[in-house]
Amino acid sequence: MRVDRDYVFLINAYDIDPGSYTPKVNTMLDQNIWTFNSRVFPGIAPMVAGVNERVRIRVGNLSMTNHPIHLHGHEFVVTGTDGGWTPPASRWPEVTTDIAVGQMRAIEFIADAPGDWAFHCHKSHHTMNAMGHQVPTMIGVNQQGLVDKITNLLPDYMPMGTTGMAEMGEMSMPLPENTLPMMAGQGQFGPMDMGGMFTSVKVRAGLKAGDYSDPGDYQHPPNTVAYEFDAEAVPVTRAAPLKPDGSALQVRKPGKAKSGNAKPAGHNGHEGH
Repeated sequence: MRVDRDYVFLINAYDIDPGSYTPKVNTMLDQNIWTFNSRVFPGIAPMVAGVNERVRIRVGNLSMTNHPIHLHGHEFVVTGTDGGWTPPASRWPEVTTDIAVGQMRAIEFIADAPGDWAFHCHKSHHTMNAMGHQVPTMIGVNQQGLVDKITNLLPDYMPMGTTGMAEMGEMSMPLPENTLPMMAGQGQFGPMDMGGMFTSVKVRAGLKAGDYSDPGDYQHPPNTVAYEFDAEAVPVTRAAPLKPDGSALQVRKPGKAKSGNAKPAGHNGHEGH
């Protein structure tokens, strides 16, 4: 069962009111902090690997809910469970494996795709921090008139949630003491809009065995990164459609209806179809 890299962490969850130092230890299902090894993103180090190294990640679930753990950029197989190593003939490719309460899973893959690849729980609220459960939905609500009135009294007031929750990850707002922002972390293309149970697998060529330091942002090959351009500046030409023999296809549109009960011209007996 030899591998080149072997990572292991435990999943846990907490219910901590903003500004409080004491978790609510009797909470079973309404936790608001979801963690890998009791840490949250962006305070979780990336897992690194050299190109074509075999990587194992072992995950144990100490929380009171299941977690579908998902890896980008690679397919993996589940090589171990609570009961031990799985027979090779029983394995199949996955990109997500569900880990139930009290379970553990070991996954393995060949790191053959250079880049920075997300690794996280697929329950979206598990990639957020310090979540509240009594927040009204403000998507699509025009708050401008209300904001003007409130800022007359509270100049630092900021509306939240008009376009969704991601906008909160881009705000820098004062927080109560001992409180985490909901979503934080900066990537090379801007805010990550992630927190909680999220990190990355960084695959690099030339990484030395035993080197677990963060290699920094991935340097993409030329002409492989999408970019914004002015669509109006691109000329558009419309060629006539062609028939199978290569000649131009003539398109005849239905004519206008005549007076009385006459049918529109050009339908060739297919009226009502």
